[in-house]
This record gives sequence, structure tokens and C-alpha cells, in this order.
Amino acid sequence: MFVDETTIKLIAGKGGDGCTSFRREKYIPMGGPDGGNGGKGGDIIFVVDKGLKTLIDLRYRKIIKADKGINGKGSTKNGANASDIIIKVPEGTTIYNADNGLVLADLVHDKDCVIVAHGGRGGRGNKAFATHNEPAPKFSELGCPGEEVVVKCELKVLADIGLIGMPSVGKSTILSLISSAKPKIASYHFTTLNPNLGVVNLKDNRSFVMADLPGLIEGANMGVGLGLKFLRHAMRTKILAHVIDMGAYEGRNPIDDYKIIRNEIENYNDKLKNKQEIIIANKMDLPNAKDNLSNFKKEFPDLKIYEISALNNQGFEKLLIDLADMLEEIPESDIYKEEDYESYIVYKFQNEKPYSIRRDNDVWILEGDEIEKLFKMTRFTEDEAVLRFARKLKGMGVEDELERMGAKRGDEVQILDYIFEFKE
Repeated sequence: MFVDETTIKLIAGKGGDGCTSFRREKYIPMGGPDGGNGGKGGDIIFVVDKGLKTLIDLRYRKIIKADKGINGKGSTKNGANASDIIIKVPEGTTIYNADNGLVLADLVHDKDCVIVAHGGRGGRGNKAFATHNEPAPKFSELGCPGEEVVVKCELKVLADIGLIGMPSVGKSTILSLISSAKPKIASYHFTTLNPNLGVVNLKDNRSFVMADLPGLIEGANMGVGLGLKFLRHAMRTKILAHVIDMGAYEGRNPIDDYKIIRNEIENYNDKLKNKQEIIIANKMDLPNAKDNLSNFKKEFPDLKIYEISALNNQGFEKLLIDLADMLEEIPESDIYKEEDYESYIVYKFQNEKPYSIRRDNDVWILEGDEIEKLFKMTRFTEDEAVLRFARKLKGMGVEDELERMGAKRGDEVQILDYIFEFKE
């Protein structure tokens, strides 16, 4: 089964917890802290596997979760890092952040890899907090939570040439004649439900990849028929080869067919609209093909047109040589703009504080990634850890900001699902 789109929730591994421990050995008084650090949580990594052609392996994996790092132990024993999870995808896979639609990675080469969800660092043991002024800290950290992200994986096939056109104009037949591909061919519409790829080898030892893309109908850019599937896979091609039924078989009008296709492309994407294109005038063996071609050239005098007959296997030699020549002159380019990538976006707080405070009824809601991370890593069963948490909040200006906004001692303050009392 060909699967070219799927959505998955990724949960990277939580870091292992740090250990609160003290050295206790005979004849060694005041042994001091010896709690080890926790290990790092597992990353979730996407890697390109050239042997894969579809995303079917991910279709039924709705949640992928990495393991937690191992907790630290006494005697300064650090916990082991958790194993990473490797997800294999085919060449041409784009990974989007499903929440904002930005591109996390575009994987187009064999062995390309990217860490999509980073595992949390291990919590520090109490030995790591020992200082000259505080030689025996009685607290340690919990492990940092791993990143959570919902991603959309989308496969856009890698092909140099994209055969496009209305249903049943002969695209699959053309691909089967000039390559070793064996697409399903029939007289009814939408025989091609998924892209078919074929390698075209020329006599001068040059070669390129051609894709037979699902047929278009009017309204494709709005999701009608198989249009979005076609338009998505056409994005990576360097040249769009419009196959036109110049014989007007089934009562088609070649001029109208071309206009419909161009309209769908132009309404979908500027990058696709500006790709180099040629016209393959197929079915030139039919009686009225010459007249239709003459009218077509008058309507579109600037288009590069190649006359062929797939039925009689005629007209391909010049077409293929010219396509190979054109491909040599077209530089490699990214199908995404720089601003499409999430790494390009610079997130800035509206003020200089890395948190926000709002009031909901009688409760003050404290939000912010840094504060929530600190909260999750604090071991509230240890008094010194609680005091450290309070000092950190005060150092960030949270206490002063609450007072400035009108908070009184005894008011309730909420972080995530937990409520505290605001007091001295």
C-alpha cells in the first residue's frame, strides 16, 4: 500500500532523576554528598532509508515514546543514557510541526538524519550542588522532561520530470515505454492512484527519473479528486511535462485541458507555477490530431511542444535527449523558503520576562517554559529543593511581579496543575 502522509505524536525520553545520597563508610567521618546524576532521555531521530518507498510503516504508529534515562545512584554512580529511537523514512520525506505548519526537516538524501524530539537531560545529584559555602546539600534534581511534538510526515517523491495531465491522456503508457516501470494501465479515469517512478536511460549513458503523477481534474488545488496528491508530488520535480491528448479522444479539448491544468498549478503554489515546462502532444496518430495541434500552437505560441504517439512508440528520441539537456542546466534548489523552517523563526517574549502571569477568578496563573521546566525538575519532598525553587522564582522577579499586579499574601498561585500559597 502506498502511504504518503501520516501524523504522529513524539514523546522524547525524560532524563533520569538525580540521587540524594551521602557517603557513609567506617573510619571516614563527614563523608559528604555522593549522589550521582541521572542519564539523558532517549532522542527520537528520523533517518532516510533509500530502500523505503512509502510511509506505511508509520501509518498505525500514532504515538512514539522514547525511554527514560536511568536514575543516578549513591557512590557517585551516574545513570546510563537511554537508547535513542530511530524512525526510518523514504527519500523525499518532509517533517512538519503539526501545530504551526512549519518545516522541521526536509530529508532528501540517503542517510540524512535529524533529531526531531530531544530527550531531557538527567537531573543532577546532590554531589553536583556541593559548594564551598554549602558542602552538604540535601537535595537533588528530577530529570528534565523530553520534548513532545506532534509531527506530520509528508512524502513528496523525488523525480526529475513530472508527467502531468488530465486522466487517461497516456502518462502511464509513456512511462512504461521509456523506462522499466510497469504502471497499471486501463481505459478508465484515475488508473493511476499513486505516483509511479521510472528511470530513463539514454544511449549516451545519461539518465533521469520520471514520475507518472495522478491525473488532475478541475478544482484539484482545493482537494477535489486526486489533485492535492498530484500537486504535492510535483513539487520536487525540475520539469513539468504536460501530456495533452491532441487527438481529442473522448471529446476532450486540448486547449481547455491545458488551461485547467495551468490554473490548478498557479492556484496551488508559486514555486510549482514557476517550474520549467514542456508540452508532450500525445496521440498524434489520430485523424484530427494535426488540426488540434495547429490550433493549440496558435493559442500558446511560446510553449515548447513535442509530438509523439505512445501507441506507435514514435517521437520519443528527441524528447528524451532534450529533457536530459534541460536537466543539466537546471540547478538544485530547495522546495521550501528559508522562512518555512521552524529553525528560522525567532521567538521573542513580548516583554523581557520569560514568563507570564494572569488572573483567573481568585487564582494567579503563572506560565512559561523555563518556570514549568524548573517546576518539573524540583523534588518537592526535599525541603532544600523547595527553598531552591522559591529562590529561583524570586531571582526571576516572579514575586515582585505578583505584588506589582496586586497579589496579596495568602493568594493562590498555580503552576501547571498545582496550586501554591503566595507567602513570605
